[in-house]
Amino acid sequence: MPSTTTVIIGAGHCGLAMSHCLAARSIDHVVLERAEVANSWRTQRWDSLRLLTPNWMTRLPGYRYRGADPDGYLSAREVTAMLEGYADASAAPVLTGTTVTSVRAAGGGYIVRTDRGIWRAPTVVLACGAATIPAVPALARLVPAGITSVTPVGYRNPGELPPGGVLVVGASASGIQLADELHRSGRPVTLAVGEHVRMPRTYRGRDILWWLDAAGVLDQRYDEADDLVRARNVPSMQLVGSPGRTVDLNALSSAGVRLAGRLAGIAGGVAQFSGSLPNVCALADLKLGRLLNTIDAWAGTAGERFAPTAVGSPPLGLDLRSGEIAAIVWATGYRPDLSWLDVPVLDRRGRVAHDGGVTACPGLYLIGMPFLRRRKSSLIDGAADDAAELTTHLAGHLDALAGRRERSAS
Repeated sequence: MPSTTTVIIGAGHCGLAMSHCLAARSIDHVVLERAEVANSWRTQRWDSLRLLTPNWMTRLPGYRYRGADPDGYLSAREVTAMLEGYADASAAPVLTGTTVTSVRAAGGGYIVRTDRGIWRAPTVVLACGAATIPAVPALARLVPAGITSVTPVGYRNPGELPPGGVLVVGASASGIQLADELHRSGRPVTLAVGEHVRMPRTYRGRDILWWLDAAGVLDQRYDEADDLVRARNVPSMQLVGSPGRTVDLNALSSAGVRLAGRLAGIAGGVAQFSGSLPNVCALADLKLGRLLNTIDAWAGTAGERFAPTAVGSPPLGLDLRSGEIAAIVWATGYRPDLSWLDVPVLDRRGRVAHDGGVTACPGLYLIGMPFLRRRKSSLIDGAADDAAELTTHLAGHLDALAGRRERSAS
């Protein structure tokens, strides 16, 4: 049974960032990856997808973007190539094609079983990502036969869907991008809108993320948040990776996308929408105003404001048997796959309970979750700081283990 000091599970940007930080401290480790480096970027992204963060924000430990288009947005293929190059440049000890089948505590450390052998280590880092499995609501099973259902993981381009109208469920980053793309392909689109985070692509002549970065909004720490549970469950920002192009609900409805409230149920083949859309949009507008006030306070002057979201008279029902809708895109979020984790750290929702990535089981760490240690934790740009702090904690844990062994030996 091979042993190492740390087993990292997952070779995405977070796993590679942890590897870089551990190597800088000469901590022996291995990175186990079920497929290839950056696997989700290779296999689970639609053709036109681009990062929501500008290229200058593509920063990892020991790496930052130095290309010719700092204000552009990397495509999925470019992200894959970037992470491959990062893994090679940092000589990360990645074992690809190695699927973890169980992790359990044993002898003051952990035993990690894979389909290619068993590893023993005093520390384990879960870097397998928050967006592993599409979180499709149970009501999806009530969709009438003959309507195609897909998630963003399986969607590639409009041409793969049958001709006809599309219902997009969910109006966060994925939902608005796909609604926009499908509408521009010539299809009638209905967008079911729930809670969302309205965000302009540019503000006061700069990318909105420049302001969030410069004003320190993205650096807010998890132990500074008024309501951490709430902060960790905020939907993704309504952004598209296109310079200067804002795609919010106003832009979509002006283009011809029909807005509806949250999909609340399906009865007798009829989709039922919540009547709370005006209130939901008013709340999103209010939160956007507060954010812009924060930016203005940092900048020292007042900036522009945006028109309130116009919802018109949204429908409360849509007969899915009428033939109007040929496909449904479930842009309803994701959840992690931790079915192989045999350590008592999961909450009632099946998610790892943690304090800034540190679990209650000594030596077991988590990285890559929303607002793990900072508001930017879910972005590529957030991995460096999170990995550095978790590595410091992990090194301290190893020192404590060594101290106990020395005392026992004497």
